[in-house]
Amino acid sequence: MNKTLIILKHELRQTLRRRSFILMTLAFPLLAMLAIVGFQTIQGIGGEAPVEVIEIGYVDYSGGFDVIAQSEVVEFTSQPSEEEATDALLEGEISQYFVIPQDYLSSGVIIRYTLERELETPDEVWQAIKNFLISNLLEGQNSPEVVERVQYPLALSSITLDENGDIAPEQGGFSAFIVPYIFSFLLIMSIFTSSGFLLQGLGEEKENRVMEILLSSVSPRQLITGKVLGLGVAGLLQIVVWLISARFLAGMASSTIGGILSSLQIPADFLVLGIIYFILGYLLFAIIMAGAGSLGASARESQQFSVIFTLMAVSPLWFAVLITNNPNHVIVQLLTMFPFTAPVTVMLRMGLADIPVWQLATSIALMVITIVGLLFLVAKIFRTFLLMYGKTPKLGEIARYLRQS
Repeated sequence: MNKTLIILKHELRQTLRRRSFILMTLAFPLLAMLAIVGFQTIQGIGGEAPVEVIEIGYVDYSGGFDVIAQSEVVEFTSQPSEEEATDALLEGEISQYFVIPQDYLSSGVIIRYTLERELETPDEVWQAIKNFLISNLLEGQNSPEVVERVQYPLALSSITLDENGDIAPEQGGFSAFIVPYIFSFLLIMSIFTSSGFLLQGLGEEKENRVMEILLSSVSPRQLITGKVLGLGVAGLLQIVVWLISARFLAGMASSTIGGILSSLQIPADFLVLGIIYFILGYLLFAIIMAGAGSLGASARESQQFSVIFTLMAVSPLWFAVLITNNPNHVIVQLLTMFPFTAPVTVMLRMGLADIPVWQLATSIALMVITIVGLLFLVAKIFRTFLLMYGKTPKLGEIARYLRQS
């Protein structure tokens, strides 16, 4: 136990001194703070930027479209004909124009002309033309309030109730989703940073024959246990730094930028589950990395073994649209319970829906079982292949040596 603790302390100190670890730990809070300070600086220097008015011409063949809708960014000017509108466009007097055909009331067709290549009509232009047409169609038939309400029919606000019919403390929405979504990225980064250091260290020690010296003093089990736990503590410290800085930066951004940032929510169970899934996810992938590090003839070859597991870990991000639109879909439930995809999937789902307790319990239980099973398997691989040099064993050779061990 004393030797395991010595290895743990050594790996922890070495990791905390790594420049790459320090940079990655500080990069998130520093970049976010620089963005907030930069926003404040730009606002202080430039003040409020002047609104650029879009000049739009229109040719009315239908007749009666002469009421100009009020807009802060768009100004309409009537053009006698399409030829004169085109000349005004080419001379830069207007930026674009549209034509109201004579049969507009029956067809609803509007033809727009512009010199710019666009994927689609800009939203502010589309909305301004729409309001222009509505204002003219309703002129003299309704009050100004009715016209305005037709243009902007609703400002929808949704409120979530709990099972007792009271307003739920966690209202969901974008502000509740963005924290778990960002944290899922940070979680997977921290897991693979820590386990990647383990993989790299084992590969280098094996390649440089340092492993022979180490195993003359400690057992393979003590060595791998100390390395996994030492790097795990470093990763956990990294997660804690990110969570503390995120809370501070959210408050700083809400007072500076406001909007959605001022209503960020961190559910009470989010931090607990986040730490649980970090620990389980790290142990799972660290054990795999240890096995890959003992199999590869070099650090580079060892990294190639771990690619497939890395892809499985980030695969829930490929289903981000499905998770967002239907967080209780059967595929999402399977990703929640599959050990290699569970950490990221659970983090993403927490901001969108209440995950049933049985799914969380099943997910955690399967991860624990997988970790224990892999630990026995990797322990055999570690003892058998750690001191093998020269070439990377093939799959058949691995199976044969494991049966003999």
